[in-house]
Amino acid sequence: MKNTRFGGLNRRQMIKLAGAAATSTLATPLLAKTRAIKLGYVTPRTGPLALFGAADEYAISVALAAFANGLEINGTVHPVEIIAKDTQSSVNRAAEVTSELILNDDVDMVLVSSAPETVNPVADQCELNGVPCVSTVAPWQAVTFGRGSNAEQGFESTFHFFWGLEDISQTFTDMFDSVESNRRIAGLFPNDEDGRAWADTTTGAPALFAKRGYEVVPSGFYRNLTEDFSAVISLFEENGCQLLTGAPIPPDFTTFWTQARQRGFSPKVASIAKAILFPPAVEALGDLGHNLSSEIWWSPSHPFSSSLTGQSAQALADHYEQTTNRQWSQPISFAHALFEVAAAALRAASGPGDPTAITSALRGLKTDTVVGPVDWANSPIANVSKTPLVGGQWRLSKDGPHAYGLVITTNNSAPEIPAAAEFEAL
Repeated sequence: MKNTRFGGLNRRQMIKLAGAAATSTLATPLLAKTRAIKLGYVTPRTGPLALFGAADEYAISVALAAFANGLEINGTVHPVEIIAKDTQSSVNRAAEVTSELILNDDVDMVLVSSAPETVNPVADQCELNGVPCVSTVAPWQAVTFGRGSNAEQGFESTFHFFWGLEDISQTFTDMFDSVESNRRIAGLFPNDEDGRAWADTTTGAPALFAKRGYEVVPSGFYRNLTEDFSAVISLFEENGCQLLTGAPIPPDFTTFWTQARQRGFSPKVASIAKAILFPPAVEALGDLGHNLSSEIWWSPSHPFSSSLTGQSAQALADHYEQTTNRQWSQPISFAHALFEVAAAALRAASGPGDPTAITSALRGLKTDTVVGPVDWANSPIANVSKTPLVGGQWRLSKDGPHAYGLVITTNNSAPEIPAAAEFEAL
């Protein structure tokens, strides 16, 4: 998506120029002060996607502590302000709060996380206004293709780091290969950006799994927060599906899996993206959560450290549990990494105040984070830097402090991340 411009200026610059005459009398005394950095942070803190934002308060507090004495750039120390917005899991609200950050708060950069329903409308607003944006926690295809671009063209102002459907399909088929089956997969695809990306017959799950000799039986696009999955379950049973995959939201998978087991639909492997990433989502299933498998973007055993705090992955997870009295979850790390990337980009741009310089810095950025290297400079996918992905299972805990533990079982695509157990059928 190209920026909307008027005589060479984008919309945001036009609005700022329009108000310049009225504010010019205030400019002189402010010049003596160090310019503060303003970071907008947009995530779903409430609504159906709220589990993605459950670690936000912690991540922001850690970032603010790291920036407590400001961010030093070329000998100048800039105070850092983080302005957080809750999308309430609404696409429309995501766009609205981003517009507020850009036009009212005059942020230098927008950071956004958690599913295409959040990332895409936020990134679109930033692209429209020429504001640098960094996003994460959504498969890159859903962000790039879902916003009308492609891997070669990309975008002007918006940059993304995460894995892709090609990575998760490899991880899931590695797990499917661990059991004997008829290689027929039930595909649970909601009518949202994730579901449409997964179901795409050219770039999504059907084509990607077919490369490994698997057939996907799609559910058809069901609406989010569906209460009755009986027709979908019947479809999977009639087609003899022995494996299950998909990208439902957490409450929908709880409903589907409970109804499926009640009806006797019992696949040998259920590898589910998105819905069972979080301990509370698995705990809600009771014993039915045992050996459900999922992608693992990050864990305490990942061999990476924070460029902001110096903490290892294990130390960050431990600090989260000690601080919040909650079990670690994967979004902690990517929320933290957003602030790592922002700091690195602002240093590379020699400070705030120039969106073009920040965008240029992001395009050439290569930096290490707690989720691994983020490298847009050398990526073959425009505006996308891929992060490593492994797979694992939720296991009922006999002696541990939590009801379930997430165990890495499959690391073929990222052997530097250690596996801790063998994969088991349901």
